[in-house]
Amino acid sequence: MEAWPLLLATTLSAGTVLAFAALGLLINERAGILNLGAEGMMLVAALAGYATVVHTGNDWIGFAAGMAAGALMAASFGYLVIWLNTNQYATGLALSLFGAGFSAFMGLRYTKETLPPRAHYDLPGLADLPFAGPALFRHHPLVYVAVALTVAMIWFLYRSRAGLVLRAVGESPESAHALGYPVRRIRMAAVMAGGALCGLSGAYVSVVYTPSWIEGLIAGKGWIALALTAFATWRPARVLLGAYLFGGVTMLQLHLQAEGIDVPSQILSMLPYLATIAVLVLISRNAAWTRVNMPASLGKPFSPGG
Repeated sequence: MEAWPLLLATTLSAGTVLAFAALGLLINERAGILNLGAEGMMLVAALAGYATVVHTGNDWIGFAAGMAAGALMAASFGYLVIWLNTNQYATGLALSLFGAGFSAFMGLRYTKETLPPRAHYDLPGLADLPFAGPALFRHHPLVYVAVALTVAMIWFLYRSRAGLVLRAVGESPESAHALGYPVRRIRMAAVMAGGALCGLSGAYVSVVYTPSWIEGLIAGKGWIALALTAFATWRPARVLLGAYLFGGVTMLQLHLQAEGIDVPSQILSMLPYLATIAVLVLISRNAAWTRVNMPASLGKPFSPGG
């Protein structure tokens, strides 16, 4: 029975990584921008967060550095695709490749660095509960922030005027522009906010989830987060549930190995990516269903002049 609370706890931690990144990409896509550069942004942010904690000893400054790095990379992407109307797919892929190479080069000196001792977080009165204590109440605060952020995003998108404007920009930018809304500035703000959340996800990986730095640390999580937005039909609550589902699949491979299950380790390592492919195949079987839920202008350029 002790294995089950541990599996649930690690699932929540792994899901938090995907939740922050996928929620950031969700903001982008709700505004009509498709950013394929999540992997690169997360890698650069992971390095920025890790290096900052190495030099300052403060995790929260590291998270801020990661968010700033993600927002800065997203801003460069946003300038190219929003103001210069470059192809969103090609520009996003270029951003991802740049982030991978840049983080590998700049991170060489940090591969042998170590972080200060990690703090332990327990919720008083709840952490000692049987089963629920170790499973739910001994997590880093950002695990709970991910849940709160999901609730806040639901309210923002469906209950606030700003969220309505953002969705209008994603559905019909021409109509939003005709009503006097600055479509390009709104999209840029959405892109930078999404980049900051991808940056927070990357910093969480290097500072909390696997407190270390190696080349390629993100290991495809940015691509999984990108697939997760389509899997969740662009809805925040489903993004969070999907993140925990994918996080559980990721952690399951480790627990199966720890239990000595006689399955080749290569197959277990493939599980998260096989699950991603299976989800994309299931989604693509119903093109009409996807079109109904997908923002109408997703991936399409916008020119105010027509």
